[in-house]
Amino acid sequence: MSTSADGQLAKAAKNDHKKEKIQTPYQEPTTFRRFVYDLVLWIFTVIFDCFFREIRPRGAFRLPKSGPIIFVAAPHANQFVDPIVLMGQVKNETGRRISFLIAEKSHKRKFIGLISRSQMSIPVRRAQDNLKAAKGSIKLDPTNELRIIGENTQFTKECEVKGLISLPKSLGSCEIGTIVSDTEIKLKKPFRFSSPKTTEEAKKVLVDGTSFKVAPRIDQSEVYSKVFEHLSHGHCLGLFSEGGSHDRPDLLPLKAGVAIMALGAMEANPNCNVKIVPCGMNYFHPHKFRSRAVVEFGKPIEIEKELVTKYSDPNTSKDAIRDLLDTITKGLKSVTVTCPDYESLVCVQVARRLYSNNLSSRLSLSATLEMNRRLIKGYLHFKDEPKFIELKKQILAYNESLKIFKIPDHLVEQNKSERRWKIFIHFVSSLFKLIIIGAFALPGIILFSPVFIASKRISEKKRKEALAGSTVKIQARDVIATWKILVSIGMAPLLYTVYAAIGSWYIRKYWLVSNMSTLRIVVSFYVFSVVITYSALIFGDKGTDSLKSIRPLWLALVNKQGLRELQATRQRLSLEITQLINEYGPELFPDFNLHDYEKKQELRRIRREERKKRHQELEESGLKLLDSEDEYEEQKTQKLRQRQQTEKSPELIEKLLSKKLELTSSVPIISNDGEDVTSSVGLSSSSEFENVSTSESSESDYDGSKSDSNQNEKFAKLGLIRDQIIKENRKRDAEEDNRE
Repeated sequence: MSTSADGQLAKAAKNDHKKEKIQTPYQEPTTFRRFVYDLVLWIFTVIFDCFFREIRPRGAFRLPKSGPIIFVAAPHANQFVDPIVLMGQVKNETGRRISFLIAEKSHKRKFIGLISRSQMSIPVRRAQDNLKAAKGSIKLDPTNELRIIGENTQFTKECEVKGLISLPKSLGSCEIGTIVSDTEIKLKKPFRFSSPKTTEEAKKVLVDGTSFKVAPRIDQSEVYSKVFEHLSHGHCLGLFSEGGSHDRPDLLPLKAGVAIMALGAMEANPNCNVKIVPCGMNYFHPHKFRSRAVVEFGKPIEIEKELVTKYSDPNTSKDAIRDLLDTITKGLKSVTVTCPDYESLVCVQVARRLYSNNLSSRLSLSATLEMNRRLIKGYLHFKDEPKFIELKKQILAYNESLKIFKIPDHLVEQNKSERRWKIFIHFVSSLFKLIIIGAFALPGIILFSPVFIASKRISEKKRKEALAGSTVKIQARDVIATWKILVSIGMAPLLYTVYAAIGSWYIRKYWLVSNMSTLRIVVSFYVFSVVITYSALIFGDKGTDSLKSIRPLWLALVNKQGLRELQATRQRLSLEITQLINEYGPELFPDFNLHDYEKKQELRRIRREERKKRHQELEESGLKLLDSEDEYEEQKTQKLRQRQQTEKSPELIEKLLSKKLELTSSVPIISNDGEDVTSSVGLSSSSEFENVSTSESSESDYDGSKSDSNQNEKFAKLGLIRDQIIKENRKRDAEEDNRE
């Protein structure tokens, strides 16, 4: 499927495309083409459900249901997978179809081109796809970073103004500004290096002299015309404005093409109100089988008319593009998790797992994603603090220990307090469970093993090719998942057909089945092969989890001391990380408080349990099960009012008063010596006395001033009774004193 928007869109001459007349009239997609779009998308969605364990949207309620939209997605971490994932989520949530911009190089491939055409994609030429080795070598002028000096070069023949010049090993590239001679050119901007780690190497080769590649200038006026018409008809456009897929932990600088498309479409058609939706493509191990993904949709960006007017003025058009591009960049950063380097990303991921004893394991995918984003923001803000520097060293050392033990972090604490014999029993049971699951999964794994082997080898080969031809990739892992899926799509049906043919031949030859047609046998074997491999997928997920849990159990048996030290290190780091985050977190996020979160979670749990208990009580009493908490509270209020109405009746008051007199006449306030008077009787007496007062005072809220006189009379009676009791007790005490 498609890749990203062309990095050269912003570099095309603005006047070439702004007033360009469309050569061919725009045609709406036919019903058949829309049907093919939906069918192909559904097929890929089913396939992706097998590759990914879970794909979940976040913020989909923000998506506009009508009008022209540009979906700007980042980071572009999975080459041809990203567009399908995004299209599938948008189609499920809004029913709308997205036409992606795709690199012309990919559009010309047989299979990818066929799929991209079925998805109504728009091809875009990219300069980096046309890089070719040039003669001679180049050096950078030490006194001028925009001046390139060539040796045995032919700049006038091989280079073009606004073309591209690139360093070997994808170290960096830049745009050509002026060609002075065959041995001298001036750059439009300084070299853009692919990563901070390669900057020093790139600078060194530019000083010492190096070979280079060049690409001609790309004219994008025709592409802009197609995009303007597409948006003017109220359709959706999708692009990855970073310029290409990559495996970097941070976003690449966005190309200005997306801003030009939106502003240009609104300038060409004043009635075209384009909205830009930033989309975060967040993967957990994007190139691995059965990983997870979250597609987060940001708040749609509405373009003001003043900005379009500013764009229409040649003197301020660049400012308008820059302003809109800054807004889009901020929108993308709000829905993505980015880090300046892998080392920092590793620290943040470990900190997330260790924070408050693995709190993230109890969170949803979207909440985990938000936690990652906040931790990264906090780390970048406080990374120069001495506490953070020291903690980073400890985290990296702990991560290296995990690699040595070959154990994942979430299994370190397993069986920490169990005795040796319990660990042994757990180990044996887990091993037995793995054997059972493996027995069910093994046939499917064996049947599908040719696909596994081929996909791994081919994806590795394509990764190396992509790395050699890119200026921004670090290890080119962004192409691995794409080629694994593509190889599986091509090989799996062929493999099932072979198995079906072999099975049919075997049955016909040795079982002498004559009452079944050959076609029926072939289809049966084909379906059987599919079911077996799919069951292997299901059992494989559980088997993988069991396999991962066996190693820490084995370490607990054979290297208990080493595992204990690792557990102690993890516990210490967890406390330090939790303390540090709780100390600095509120400075950036007032609601980022572990204790508040735990209290809210506990309160929700208690409420759920109470709700469940009340439902059970209602069912046992034969009452109707209430649909909501509000209904239940309303019923409870009505019951309280009924009880209060009953309690304020004259008969009940007289009954309570008589009972009070009876109790107080036989039970003294201070018991006599030798009398066996339990406190429970006194408490019951007092309790009922208080209940009368409480119920009456509560009822006054409902009856208002009407009940004031009645309340006074009741309390007056109670006051007289109290005085009489005190008087009688004092008289009795005085008589006893006189006797003594």
